[in-house]
Amino acid sequence: MKDNKLKNYERLIHIQHAIRDISVFIKGVDEDTFIKDPLISSAVLFQFSVIGEAVNHIDEELLRKYNYPWYKVRGFRNFISHVYFQIKLEDVWDVIINDLPDLKKMIDMILEQEQ
Repeated sequence: MKDNKLKNYERLIHIQHAIRDISVFIKGVDEDTFIKDPLISSAVLFQFSVIGEAVNHIDEELLRKYNYPWYKVRGFRNFISHVYFQIKLEDVWDVIINDLPDLKKMIDMILEQEQ
């Protein structure tokens, strides 16, 4: 079995890559285009699922060290996976613009501090 520190590190890197991918997918895209283009919105939703799943596999002890609403990340993943038929892409866009930058900062900080 992998060392927990290594496992946590790998999951944090997965999150970092997913955030980067979302940024690439929406580069030069406005909200209206995001909502109307199923290729972009589907790609972004998948990356949010990756983020939430990765958070699910990071040790709680590590996450508790950092003041961040991890339950929201998990909840968003669950919503995308289980209540997909109620997703409002306007709300997803809001998460991209208002929440994702803070998550990126948090993940970058954890990676820096935990190495």
